[in-house]
Amino acid sequence: MKIAHHAKRKFAFTTFSAALMLSGCMSLAPDYVRPPAPVAAQFPGMQNASSAAASQIEWQQFFPDPALNSLIAQALQNNRDLRVAILNIEQARAQYQIRRADIYPTVGVAFNGQRLPSATGQNSSYAAGLSATSYELDFFGRIRSLSDAGLSQYLASEEARKNVHIGLVAAVANAYLALLADQDLLALTTQTLGTREEQFKLTKLKFDNGVVSALDFRQSESLLESARATLAQQQRQRALDENTLVLLVGQPLKTALPQGATLASVKFGSALPAGLPSDLLTSRPDIRAAERQLMAANANIGAARAAFFPRISLTGSAGVASNELSGLFPGAFAWTFTSQIVQPLFDAGRNQGNLDVATAQRDIAVAQYERTIQTAFREVADALAGRATFDEQLRAQKAQTDAESVRFNLSDLRYRNGASSYLDLLDAQRALFAAQQATVQVTLASMQNQVSLYKVLGGGWSPAE
Repeated sequence: MKIAHHAKRKFAFTTFSAALMLSGCMSLAPDYVRPPAPVAAQFPGMQNASSAAASQIEWQQFFPDPALNSLIAQALQNNRDLRVAILNIEQARAQYQIRRADIYPTVGVAFNGQRLPSATGQNSSYAAGLSATSYELDFFGRIRSLSDAGLSQYLASEEARKNVHIGLVAAVANAYLALLADQDLLALTTQTLGTREEQFKLTKLKFDNGVVSALDFRQSESLLESARATLAQQQRQRALDENTLVLLVGQPLKTALPQGATLASVKFGSALPAGLPSDLLTSRPDIRAAERQLMAANANIGAARAAFFPRISLTGSAGVASNELSGLFPGAFAWTFTSQIVQPLFDAGRNQGNLDVATAQRDIAVAQYERTIQTAFREVADALAGRATFDEQLRAQKAQTDAESVRFNLSDLRYRNGASSYLDLLDAQRALFAAQQATVQVTLASMQNQVSLYKVLGGGWSPAE
């Protein structure tokens, strides 16, 4: 009797072991081949580009400014967009875990009992033990393909989180630079306003004494009110930029901007090597995320193909059985084992439709992957074009400002000596103020272009984070 029980146990164990070994013997998913990058081998205007990646430069090194460093660190802790991206990873991980669990049988503890009427009374039977329910033998890789798709989607969510991280670092840096530019413009406008107020007082005194005409007086008044309007506009813009920075940081700013901080006081840590377009495939998380989505779509084709083949499922249990509840656990060993094979014969084209959908989704994913690469190439090319031209534009803008400053001084001297009209002086004042404002704006655009280049080359994230 013991030998028979042992043989039964051995048979059940062998059956389930064989089922586990036979699962996943085949995959009908197409072999994944990375599509060629639909971009040029080099960025426009680049010769013998370095293969080094800007993504190797950590943001703490590229943004050594202490105030900016602190703001970025706060944003990485508190920004809600980044928090959502992290939670999306947790969701994708859980979904992958669900998919992967389908590869293994579900084993649980089962107890059942029944009483059936018979001619001699009632027959009772009780059983307790382990049961494995509806376990599918994955001969054709359907479950494995779905698990692979879930893994790729999970990894894509991780890349999406890195992309949000990089974008957040760049956004905080740009907002900080914009706020410093606002302070520079406010200081410039406040100084200009003070000068114009003094000139207006002097012109009004001359007008009251009949020395200058009403035209000169009204022109001086117009110039003064123009400066006041500009000051109000810049105060509003500074408040808006500060609100943007608060939203990015995710909490009220702990401290005000450093006293005396200007755009000129901000320095970047190191020069950025452009590298080659092929470097973007590994340094840009948005490209890696698009490729992961493509791999998931490729795996779904395998699951859709497997639906055309038989689906084999197993159900079994092993435990003890008895006719009396009190004698259940010392009862006799019992086991059951059933299998089911379902072969699709007619489904009105459902399986073919699912395969067509999976194939179309894979083709869409290929196009989206290629589009992501092209967009990345364009962003880097734009930033490189800016780097090649902003230096010259800023040099020329500063030279124009210097020339307008000399022109204003000469116009003021000529006006005081009666050699030129007040209109010439006012025109020189307007031109100087406009040139000074333009210098600040071009400086801001140049520095933000450096931030953008760092971002589009994949900089702003490191494995340590």
